[in-house]
Amino acid sequence: MQLNNPFQLTDWEIKKFLKLVLAIQLALWGVIGLDAIGLQIPILRQLIGFIYLTFIPGILILRILKLHKLGNIETLLYTVGLSIATLMFTGLFMNTVYPLFGISGPISITPLIITISVVVLILCVLSYIRDKDFSDPSFIDVKDVFSPPALFLCLLPFLSIFGTYLVNFHHNNILLMFLILVIALIAVLIGFDKFIPKNLYPVAVFVIAISLLFHRSLISMYLTGYDIHGETYIANLVTTTAQWDSTVPNAVNAMLSIVMLAPIFSDICSMSLTWVFKIIYPLLFSLIPLCLYQVFQKQTDDKIAFLSCFFFMSVFTFYTEMLSLARQEICELFFVLLILAMIDKDMNKVKRSFLFIVFGISLAVSHYGTSYVYMFCLIAAWLIVVSIDEPAIQKLGDNFYAKFSKYKNRISTSNPNSSKVKGRTISTGFVSLFVVFVLSWYMYVSSSSAFDALVHIGDHVASSIYTDLLNPESVQGLDMMLGEPAPGVLHEVNRIINYLNQIFIIIGVLVLLLKYKELKFEKEYAAFSMINLGILFAAISVPYLTAINMTRTYHLALLFLAPFCVIGGITVFKMISRVAKVSWTDQRVRTSLKVLSVYFVIFLLYSSGFVFQVTEGLSGSISIGQEGIKEYGDMKIKEGFYNCYVPEQNVFGVRWLSKNMDTSSKVYVDHGYAPVYLSYGMIGWNQRRRLYDPTRVRVDPEDYIYLRYFNVNYGVMVVSLEDNYDIAELSPIINKKNKVYSNGGSYIYR
Repeated sequence: MQLNNPFQLTDWEIKKFLKLVLAIQLALWGVIGLDAIGLQIPILRQLIGFIYLTFIPGILILRILKLHKLGNIETLLYTVGLSIATLMFTGLFMNTVYPLFGISGPISITPLIITISVVVLILCVLSYIRDKDFSDPSFIDVKDVFSPPALFLCLLPFLSIFGTYLVNFHHNNILLMFLILVIALIAVLIGFDKFIPKNLYPVAVFVIAISLLFHRSLISMYLTGYDIHGETYIANLVTTTAQWDSTVPNAVNAMLSIVMLAPIFSDICSMSLTWVFKIIYPLLFSLIPLCLYQVFQKQTDDKIAFLSCFFFMSVFTFYTEMLSLARQEICELFFVLLILAMIDKDMNKVKRSFLFIVFGISLAVSHYGTSYVYMFCLIAAWLIVVSIDEPAIQKLGDNFYAKFSKYKNRISTSNPNSSKVKGRTISTGFVSLFVVFVLSWYMYVSSSSAFDALVHIGDHVASSIYTDLLNPESVQGLDMMLGEPAPGVLHEVNRIINYLNQIFIIIGVLVLLLKYKELKFEKEYAAFSMINLGILFAAISVPYLTAINMTRTYHLALLFLAPFCVIGGITVFKMISRVAKVSWTDQRVRTSLKVLSVYFVIFLLYSSGFVFQVTEGLSGSISIGQEGIKEYGDMKIKEGFYNCYVPEQNVFGVRWLSKNMDTSSKVYVDHGYAPVYLSYGMIGWNQRRRLYDPTRVRVDPEDYIYLRYFNVNYGVMVVSLEDNYDIAELSPIINKKNKVYSNGGSYIYR
């Protein structure tokens, strides 16, 4: 039995396509109307709202552009990217124009649903006019959808969701431990060409991504991490006032990914911002490995592309730190879409330019740090590509290649479907437009807070580069990028694996330089890759180089460098097999790709904390290691856990405080990394003070002291990552105040 392919709506007959679009729009109006009269159907509004906002605007734009036969993956990716961009800029238009006509509170449910519906109807008309004559639908076989491998892969997200439920409410990590083993099994099965066919590799990438993300994001009923609380505070300012104040002097306030996208999803889907950030943003972020698979597959082959994505997802930053950076989650989606459009030499130049402009501007308004990184890489890559195109440089490159031709046949990653280079995709016009837009946006929005950050970093680098370059006391180093090692044999093995990954990447890039013509990488992608390797080296050796920390820098670089870890690994294992004269039989793994699949599985088991949880009962993971941390962890480990994990007592305490405190008073807190007073108390940065030194701090009588769960239960006040003091040292200050609130886990004094 065959059905119309739902991933290829751009190829459907136009009337059937528009009927589906209008049906979804009517369904959304219906569930919003039912909610308005008090007839709420659980999950229905959230599901229809998500589908409508995430897919409908983008798929209509693709039809207007007449982009057909893109394939399931590219259609899905471009659809979501264009939809998100449409939502952000529609919200910006409403916020800017509506007040001029006396419409207050533009970012609220009624103006939003009316405006977005009108936008969709306009896009429907344009798509009919532009694309009414096209009809070439593709079909999917129901047998493929319900095949055992497909059903097996679809099991993963459910394991993740139910596993987090067990942890949250029954303190049992058994399902999440099993989930990690199943993910490892999938990688081995693909590495050994067993059970999972090639056409399901993209599905495997997606389900692994969303399962790893959910296994962390769904832990706790509250937000975890640091930056996410400040982002929620800024988004809450928009939802509570129903308008964005672009003059608020905070860099996050310039991010449409926070001030527009999150409130729109929250209002239309009737979800709190907490669950928008814990469910919807990870769903969108899970498309990044899928997009990377498409990028890598176009330039290598299916298995190398899968292993590259698996390595990218196995690095702990992907499923831990990134979940507390909502603005960067959205920004990276536009980043990888730009990469995908960049390597597609067959796309019509005008259509690609349109996608470049939309995704480039959307990236710029989503995250300032990533925008600056992309801007630097874009300029540098453009200079490299333009230089390569010069005849003299081409001749030099040919001579270089001929000189090192003896390295041929060391590795073969050629893809018979790869196309030859047809010209540059990075134009001078796009580079100029992006640079001007980025600098202009950050100079004139949010009191130029994000632009000031760039200037400060540049000044800091310039003033210290000559005195501190390669100074071990001032630079961040590899351990800051890969994680500080702990004592013990297993931790040393983990450290060695992480360093091996970097060696593989370097070897892979060297292979690219020596065998560029054989590897089929597009020259723009190769240029970006070499630049990112240079950024990593500079970030390790030059102090204060980047606005984002080392783990985030490494994560961004892997958007380009992940396949070179696989290529470098292939090269090393092939060299070892020749030197050691290993016979690659079926029993002992015949190919280096099979060896790499096992190697990356071991890397995942280490990075996820699985190995340490099994062997030591203490992994440091808030997903699988909560009970071990509470029982076996030392004070530093417990401090790190509660700096990320938010007990409900903390939330109840700040909510009480926000309702009862005098707005002219200040709140004194320790250096906790989960500032719930922002996200759940809406107590701004200007009302907060830090209790750094109890012997010197002066707390006025009308000010409050807030002690969180960690302070109350472990008697420790945190000053910084390296320093803390006993809560008894606060006694001279606390004894002068009254305890006005207590819930057993947090205290408030005044």
